[in-house]
Amino acid sequence: MKIEEFKAGRFRQEYKYKSFVPNKVNQEWIWNDPKINSLLSEADLNLGNLNAFSLYIPDVDVFIRMHLVKEATKSSRIEGTQTEMEDALLKDNEIQPGKRDDWKEVQNYIQAMNHSISNLKTLPVSTRMLKEAHRILMQSVRGENKTPGEFRTSQNWVGGATINDALFIPPPQSEVNELMGDLENFLHNENIDVPPLIKAAISHYQFETIHPFLDGNGRIGRLLITLYMVGVGVLQKPTLYLSDYFEKYRTIYYDNLNLVRLKNDLVQWIKFFLVAVIETSKNGIETFQGILKLKENIENERIIKLGKKIPNARKVIKKLYSEPIISANGIVNFLNVTPATANSLIQDFVNLGILNEITGGRRDRLFAFTEYMNLFTKKTKI
Repeated sequence: MKIEEFKAGRFRQEYKYKSFVPNKVNQEWIWNDPKINSLLSEADLNLGNLNAFSLYIPDVDVFIRMHLVKEATKSSRIEGTQTEMEDALLKDNEIQPGKRDDWKEVQNYIQAMNHSISNLKTLPVSTRMLKEAHRILMQSVRGENKTPGEFRTSQNWVGGATINDALFIPPPQSEVNELMGDLENFLHNENIDVPPLIKAAISHYQFETIHPFLDGNGRIGRLLITLYMVGVGVLQKPTLYLSDYFEKYRTIYYDNLNLVRLKNDLVQWIKFFLVAVIETSKNGIETFQGILKLKENIENERIIKLGKKIPNARKVIKKLYSEPIISANGIVNFLNVTPATANSLIQDFVNLGILNEITGGRRDRLFAFTEYMNLFTKKTKI
């Protein structure tokens, strides 16, 4: 199938509304547009550089947790939650009651990602894996009554208060299993020669068009991108998450997906997707460079001033790389030391510019590794 000649599907008259039934995608894909070639080459180059950093940095999995938190926050914000990354890093007993529902959705997303990535060691990306991720995503949150972990058995829609004023109506529930089976076959079809990034772009579009669940489709569809790229080895580590870019350009993201359905413009969607990979890879490389620079400065210049406290200081620093918000009680439990020792170490870190107090109170104070967190919250570049 030539991408420029792709027919996305057809609108089908249902009772009082028209649904969109997409055409299947499990086939060979070719194209004439040279811009796709140049963008694909640039994306592959930047992904290779990102992979090199992820393999070069010691204990990289410690830092990857922050990438996961950022992805969960951004992907959830696309769907309307208000949780910031700083909130997502808090523990259950530290989050304000008014923010708890959104916070829980982000935590579920983190758990679903970790669970799925762990399963990739023994299982390929599959509808079974996506259903399991969806089950975790919908636990004890809004939408928990919308058949978690199962494909929908009723019609859904996107946008609008009712189906009558919906922006988009996916295919009827009777079509979901066959379409998802075709998508799964496409992901694993070794008899067609389609570059993985092109496969990832087409698969994300197709998943969002099928909208197989009653809720949570956007988040699972974006998770699918990373799972597929890790599963086929394009990513050596789960370091590339596109939701930061998609959230920043949310309107363009949705418009480009919709242009495929309305105008059969798959070319524009693929170009947008490849640019997202390029820019996100560059930002990931910059983040890793910043981590290495900060790590060297703190461990070789700052905490060496602490004398006999250095062993404990090194342990706490390593913990802060994966959990950059901490309390004195957290250090007590982590190091098995007295409150006085923990408070003394925190004050040392404050004096060295490593931690700063963020609650403003006298009790139950929290301290943030702000300099490190800022590496992950910088704005996406164009």
